[in-house]
Amino acid sequence: MDFKDYYKVLGVERGASDDEVRKAYRKLARKYHPDVSKEADAEARMRDVNEANDVLRDKDKRAAYDALADRVARGGRPDGDFQPPPNWDQGFEFHRGPRGGPADQAEFSEFFSSMFGASERRSAERQQHRARGEDHHAAIEITLEDALLGAEREISLRGLETGDDGQPAFRTRTLSVKIPAGVHPGQYIRLAKQGVPGHGGEPAGDLYLEVRIAPHKLYRIEGRDLYMTLPVTPSEAALGAQIEVPTPTGGTVELSVPAKARSGLKLRVKGRGFAGTPPGDLYLLLDIALPPADTDAVKQAYAQLAQASASFNPRRHLGV
Repeated sequence: MDFKDYYKVLGVERGASDDEVRKAYRKLARKYHPDVSKEADAEARMRDVNEANDVLRDKDKRAAYDALADRVARGGRPDGDFQPPPNWDQGFEFHRGPRGGPADQAEFSEFFSSMFGASERRSAERQQHRARGEDHHAAIEITLEDALLGAEREISLRGLETGDDGQPAFRTRTLSVKIPAGVHPGQYIRLAKQGVPGHGGEPAGDLYLEVRIAPHKLYRIEGRDLYMTLPVTPSEAALGAQIEVPTPTGGTVELSVPAKARSGLKLRVKGRGFAGTPPGDLYLLLDIALPPADTDAVKQAYAQLAQASASFNPRRHLGV
Protein backbone atom coordinates (compact mmCIF):
# COMPACT_ATOMS: atom_id res chain seq x y z
CA MET A 1 0.00 0.00 0.00
CA ASP A 2 1.02 3.64 -0.40
CA PHE A 3 2.14 5.89 2.43
CA LYS A 4 -0.44 8.68 2.74
CA ASP A 5 0.84 12.24 3.17
CA TYR A 6 -2.07 13.69 5.11
CA TYR A 7 -0.63 17.21 4.99
CA LYS A 8 -0.58 17.03 1.20
CA VAL A 9 -4.14 15.66 1.19
CA LEU A 10 -5.41 18.75 3.05
CA GLY A 11 -3.02 21.11 1.29
CA VAL A 12 -1.45 22.44 4.51
CA GLU A 13 2.11 22.75 5.76
CA ARG A 14 3.64 20.40 8.33
CA GLY A 15 3.42 23.06 11.04
CA ALA A 16 -0.18 24.04 10.27
CA SER A 17 -2.25 25.17 13.24
CA ASP A 18 -5.45 23.47 14.32
CA ASP A 19 -7.41 26.35 12.83
CA GLU A 20 -5.64 25.97 9.48
CA VAL A 21 -6.35 22.25 9.44
CA ARG A 22 -10.01 22.86 10.27
CA LYS A 23 -10.43 25.47 7.51
CA ALA A 24 -8.70 23.27 4.93
CA TYR A 25 -10.92 20.33 5.86
CA ARG A 26 -14.14 22.35 5.58
CA LYS A 27 -13.13 23.70 2.19
CA LEU A 28 -12.35 20.26 0.78
CA ALA A 29 -15.40 18.67 2.40
CA ARG A 30 -17.63 21.13 0.55
CA LYS A 31 -15.80 20.32 -2.68
CA TYR A 32 -15.77 16.52 -2.49
CA HIS A 33 -18.85 15.59 -0.48
CA PRO A 34 -20.55 12.87 -2.58
CA ASP A 35 -23.95 14.54 -2.21
CA VAL A 36 -22.83 17.68 -4.03
CA SER A 37 -19.61 16.89 -5.91
CA LYS A 38 -19.57 15.99 -9.58
CA GLU A 39 -15.94 14.81 -9.44
CA ALA A 40 -15.51 11.23 -10.66
CA ASP A 41 -13.34 10.29 -7.68
CA ALA A 42 -15.26 12.33 -5.11
CA GLU A 43 -15.94 9.40 -2.79
CA ALA A 44 -12.28 8.33 -2.61
CA ARG A 45 -11.10 11.94 -2.23
CA MET A 46 -13.62 12.54 0.56
CA ARG A 47 -12.41 9.42 2.33
CA ASP A 48 -8.80 10.65 2.22
CA VAL A 49 -9.85 14.11 3.42
CA ASN A 50 -11.77 12.59 6.35
CA GLU A 51 -8.78 10.44 7.28
CA ALA A 52 -6.35 13.35 7.10
CA ASN A 53 -8.62 15.50 9.23
CA ASP A 54 -9.10 12.74 11.79
CA VAL A 55 -5.34 12.27 12.22
CA LEU A 56 -4.13 15.88 12.04
CA ARG A 57 -6.72 17.36 14.38
CA ASP A 58 -5.89 14.79 17.09
CA LYS A 59 -2.70 15.96 18.78
CA ASP A 60 -1.66 12.48 19.91
CA LYS A 61 -2.32 10.77 16.58
CA ARG A 62 -0.59 13.64 14.81
CA ALA A 63 2.52 13.30 16.98
CA ALA A 64 2.75 9.56 16.27
CA TYR A 65 2.08 10.09 12.54
CA ASP A 66 4.74 12.84 12.32
CA ALA A 67 7.32 10.62 14.01
CA LEU A 68 6.55 7.82 11.54
CA ALA A 69 6.65 10.21 8.55
CA ASP A 70 10.13 11.31 9.64
CA ARG A 71 11.30 7.68 9.76
CA VAL A 72 9.81 6.96 6.35
CA ALA A 73 11.39 10.10 4.86
CA ARG A 74 14.83 9.09 6.14
CA GLY A 75 14.47 5.63 4.63
CA GLY A 76 12.82 6.70 1.40
CA ARG A 77 9.21 6.13 0.41
CA PRO A 78 8.80 3.16 -1.96
CA ASP A 79 5.62 3.65 -4.01
CA GLY A 80 3.01 1.03 -3.21
CA ASP A 81 5.32 -0.90 -0.91
CA PHE A 82 4.78 0.78 2.44
CA GLN A 83 4.18 -1.26 5.57
CA PRO A 84 4.20 0.24 9.09
CA PRO A 85 7.57 -0.61 10.70
CA PRO A 86 7.36 -2.97 13.70
CA ASN A 87 6.54 -1.08 16.89
CA TRP A 88 6.16 2.21 14.98
CA ASP A 89 3.76 3.43 17.70
CA GLN A 90 5.96 2.33 20.62
CA GLY A 91 5.97 5.02 23.30
CA PHE A 92 2.87 6.86 21.98
CA GLU A 93 -0.68 6.67 23.24
CA PHE A 94 -3.73 7.75 21.26
CA HIS A 95 -7.37 6.96 20.60
CA ARG A 96 -7.82 4.08 18.14
CA GLY A 97 -10.23 4.62 15.28
CA PRO A 98 -11.89 7.89 14.16
CA ARG A 99 -12.88 10.31 16.89
CA GLY A 100 -16.38 11.13 15.66
CA GLY A 101 -17.92 13.61 13.26
CA PRO A 102 -18.24 13.09 9.51
CA ALA A 103 -15.31 10.68 9.43
CA ASP A 104 -17.34 8.14 11.41
CA GLN A 105 -19.55 7.57 8.37
CA ALA A 106 -16.65 6.96 5.97
CA GLU A 107 -15.08 3.72 4.89
CA PHE A 108 -11.40 3.94 5.71
CA SER A 109 -8.39 3.01 3.62
CA GLU A 110 -6.04 0.12 4.28
CA PHE A 111 -3.38 2.65 5.33
CA PHE A 112 -5.58 4.25 7.99
CA SER A 113 -6.88 0.91 9.29
CA SER A 114 -3.40 -0.58 9.58
CA MET A 115 -2.13 2.48 11.45
CA PHE A 116 -4.95 3.59 13.67
CA GLY A 117 -7.36 0.70 13.96
CA ALA A 118 -10.75 -0.09 12.55
CA SER A 119 -13.62 2.39 12.55
CA GLU A 120 -15.27 3.03 15.91
CA ARG A 121 -18.24 5.30 16.56
CA ARG A 122 -18.27 7.47 19.62
CA SER A 123 -21.38 7.05 21.71
CA ALA A 124 -23.85 9.90 22.10
CA GLU A 125 -22.89 10.03 25.76
CA ARG A 126 -19.41 11.29 24.82
CA GLN A 127 -20.88 14.14 22.82
CA GLN A 128 -22.46 15.60 25.93
CA HIS A 129 -20.84 17.98 28.36
CA ARG A 130 -20.77 15.35 31.09
CA ALA A 131 -18.88 12.41 29.69
CA ARG A 132 -16.47 9.73 30.73
CA GLY A 133 -12.98 10.27 29.34
CA GLU A 134 -11.94 8.42 26.22
CA ASP A 135 -9.85 5.28 26.40
CA HIS A 136 -6.30 5.43 25.11
CA HIS A 137 -4.20 2.68 23.61
CA ALA A 138 -0.44 2.20 23.63
CA ALA A 139 2.02 -0.65 23.11
CA ILE A 140 4.33 -2.26 25.65
CA GLU A 141 7.17 -4.62 24.73
CA ILE A 142 8.16 -7.15 27.37
CA THR A 143 10.48 -10.14 27.56
CA LEU A 144 9.28 -13.69 27.18
CA GLU A 145 10.29 -14.37 30.78
CA ASP A 146 8.12 -11.48 32.02
CA ALA A 147 5.19 -12.79 29.99
CA LEU A 148 5.50 -16.31 31.41
CA LEU A 149 6.30 -15.45 35.03
CA GLY A 150 4.69 -12.05 35.46
CA ALA A 151 6.50 -8.92 36.60
CA GLU A 152 6.09 -5.30 37.58
CA ARG A 153 7.70 -2.75 35.28
CA GLU A 154 7.81 1.00 34.84
CA ILE A 155 7.07 2.37 31.36
CA SER A 156 7.30 5.87 29.90
CA LEU A 157 4.72 7.10 27.40
CA ARG A 158 4.76 10.29 25.33
CA GLY A 159 1.76 12.30 24.28
CA LEU A 160 0.97 15.86 23.27
CA GLU A 161 -0.89 18.25 25.53
CA THR A 162 -1.59 21.95 25.43
CA GLY A 163 0.57 23.94 27.83
CA ASP A 164 -0.26 27.08 29.78
CA ASP A 165 0.88 29.14 26.79
CA GLY A 166 -1.65 27.42 24.55
CA GLN A 167 1.06 25.64 22.54
CA PRO A 168 1.20 21.86 22.14
CA ALA A 169 4.15 20.17 23.83
CA PHE A 170 5.20 16.61 24.54
CA ARG A 171 4.35 15.23 27.95
CA THR A 172 6.11 12.16 29.28
CA ARG A 173 4.58 10.20 32.09
CA THR A 174 5.88 7.15 33.92
CA LEU A 175 3.51 4.40 34.95
CA SER A 176 3.96 1.27 37.01
CA VAL A 177 2.52 -1.74 35.19
CA LYS A 178 1.80 -5.13 36.72
CA ILE A 179 2.28 -7.78 34.04
CA PRO A 180 0.18 -10.87 34.81
CA ALA A 181 1.81 -14.25 34.42
CA GLY A 182 0.80 -16.00 31.20
CA VAL A 183 -0.10 -12.89 29.20
CA HIS A 184 0.00 -13.59 25.44
CA PRO A 185 1.18 -11.46 22.52
CA GLY A 186 -1.69 -9.28 21.32
CA GLN A 187 -3.50 -9.28 24.64
CA TYR A 188 -4.21 -6.01 26.45
CA ILE A 189 -3.34 -4.91 29.96
CA ARG A 190 -5.94 -2.45 31.26
CA LEU A 191 -4.88 0.43 33.49
CA ALA A 192 -8.07 1.86 34.96
CA LYS A 193 -8.55 5.64 34.78
CA GLN A 194 -5.22 6.26 33.04
CA GLY A 195 -6.83 7.44 29.79
CA VAL A 196 -8.24 10.85 28.91
CA PRO A 197 -9.74 12.82 31.85
CA GLY A 198 -13.54 12.94 31.94
CA HIS A 199 -15.78 16.01 31.71
CA GLY A 200 -18.23 17.35 34.27
CA GLY A 201 -16.96 15.19 37.09
CA GLU A 202 -17.13 11.95 35.13
CA PRO A 203 -14.24 9.47 35.53
CA ALA A 204 -11.23 9.28 33.24
CA GLY A 205 -11.04 6.66 30.53
CA ASP A 206 -8.78 3.64 30.70
CA LEU A 207 -5.40 2.98 29.14
CA TYR A 208 -5.05 -0.29 27.24
CA LEU A 209 -1.53 -1.58 26.70
CA GLU A 210 -1.12 -3.99 23.79
CA VAL A 211 1.41 -6.65 24.79
CA ARG A 212 4.28 -7.28 22.40
CA ILE A 213 6.96 -9.81 23.27
CA ALA A 214 10.53 -9.10 22.22
CA PRO A 215 12.27 -11.73 20.08
CA HIS A 216 14.09 -14.29 22.21
CA LYS A 217 17.48 -15.76 21.41
CA LEU A 218 16.31 -19.32 22.11
CA TYR A 219 12.54 -19.58 21.81
CA ARG A 220 9.89 -18.59 19.29
CA ILE A 221 6.17 -18.34 19.96
CA GLU A 222 3.36 -20.12 18.12
CA GLY A 223 0.05 -19.59 19.87
CA ARG A 224 0.43 -20.95 23.40
CA ASP A 225 3.39 -23.14 22.41
CA LEU A 226 7.10 -22.39 22.42
CA TYR A 227 9.66 -23.81 20.00
CA MET A 228 13.41 -24.17 20.39
CA THR A 229 16.10 -25.67 18.16
CA LEU A 230 18.03 -28.24 20.19
CA PRO A 231 21.54 -29.18 19.01
CA VAL A 232 22.59 -32.79 19.60
CA THR A 233 25.74 -34.69 18.71
CA PRO A 234 25.74 -37.41 16.05
CA SER A 235 26.26 -40.07 18.71
CA GLU A 236 23.37 -38.74 20.84
CA ALA A 237 21.10 -38.83 17.80
CA ALA A 238 22.25 -42.26 16.61
CA LEU A 239 22.42 -44.07 19.93
CA GLY A 240 19.94 -42.13 22.03
CA ALA A 241 20.77 -40.14 25.15
CA GLN A 242 19.47 -38.37 28.25
CA ILE A 243 20.28 -34.65 28.04
CA GLU A 244 19.57 -31.52 30.08
CA VAL A 245 17.47 -28.86 28.36
CA PRO A 246 16.87 -25.28 29.62
CA THR A 247 13.28 -24.14 30.11
CA PRO A 248 11.97 -20.61 29.45
CA THR A 249 10.96 -20.11 33.08
CA GLY A 250 14.39 -21.10 34.41
CA GLY A 251 15.98 -24.38 35.40
CA THR A 252 16.29 -27.45 33.23
CA VAL A 253 14.42 -30.63 32.41
CA GLU A 254 15.85 -34.02 31.47
CA LEU A 255 14.94 -35.09 27.96
CA SER A 256 15.18 -38.51 26.33
CA VAL A 257 16.53 -38.37 22.79
CA PRO A 258 15.45 -41.59 21.07
CA ALA A 259 17.94 -43.73 19.20
CA LYS A 260 18.11 -43.23 15.42
CA ALA A 261 16.81 -39.65 15.76
CA ARG A 262 17.11 -37.38 12.74
CA SER A 263 17.43 -33.62 12.37
CA GLY A 264 14.02 -31.97 12.50
CA LEU A 265 12.52 -34.53 14.88
CA LYS A 266 10.07 -32.72 17.20
CA LEU A 267 10.06 -33.63 20.88
CA ARG A 268 7.49 -32.26 23.34
CA VAL A 269 7.90 -31.09 26.92
CA LYS A 270 4.32 -30.95 28.14
CA GLY A 271 2.97 -27.84 29.87
CA ARG A 272 6.09 -25.69 29.52
CA GLY A 273 4.52 -23.11 27.19
CA PHE A 274 2.06 -20.32 28.02
CA ALA A 275 -0.53 -20.82 30.72
CA GLY A 276 -4.06 -21.58 29.54
CA THR A 277 -6.72 -24.25 29.34
CA PRO A 278 -5.03 -26.36 28.20
CA PRO A 279 -1.55 -24.91 28.79
CA GLY A 280 0.90 -24.68 25.92
CA ASP A 281 3.86 -26.97 25.44
CA LEU A 282 7.56 -26.58 24.70
CA TYR A 283 8.64 -28.21 21.45
CA LEU A 284 12.27 -29.06 20.75
CA LEU A 285 13.42 -29.46 17.16
CA LEU A 286 16.54 -31.63 16.94
CA ASP A 287 19.49 -30.32 14.97
CA ILE A 288 22.45 -32.67 14.60
CA ALA A 289 25.64 -30.67 15.14
CA LEU A 290 28.83 -32.12 13.66
CA PRO A 291 32.03 -31.87 15.73
CA PRO A 292 34.73 -29.94 13.82
CA ALA A 293 37.51 -32.10 12.43
CA ASP A 294 40.21 -30.00 14.09
CA THR A 295 42.21 -32.70 15.85
CA ASP A 296 43.83 -35.93 14.67
CA ALA A 297 41.58 -37.93 17.00
CA VAL A 298 38.39 -36.48 15.51
CA LYS A 299 39.71 -36.90 11.96
CA GLN A 300 40.51 -40.54 12.68
CA ALA A 301 37.03 -41.05 14.17
CA TYR A 302 35.43 -39.59 11.03
CA ALA A 303 37.58 -41.86 8.86
CA GLN A 304 36.54 -44.92 10.88
CA LEU A 305 32.88 -43.84 10.65
CA ALA A 306 33.15 -43.43 6.88
CA GLN A 307 34.66 -46.89 6.58
CA ALA A 308 32.07 -48.48 8.87
CA SER A 309 29.14 -46.85 7.05
CA ALA A 310 30.47 -47.18 3.48
CA SER A 311 27.13 -48.51 2.25
CA PHE A 312 25.25 -45.45 3.54
CA ASN A 313 24.36 -43.00 0.73
CA PRO A 314 22.60 -39.84 1.95
CA ARG A 315 21.96 -38.83 -1.68
CA ARG A 316 20.21 -42.04 -2.71
CA HIS A 317 16.89 -40.22 -3.13
CA LEU A 318 18.55 -37.93 -5.68
CA GLY A 319 19.20 -40.87 -7.96
CA VAL A 320 22.99 -40.70 -7.63
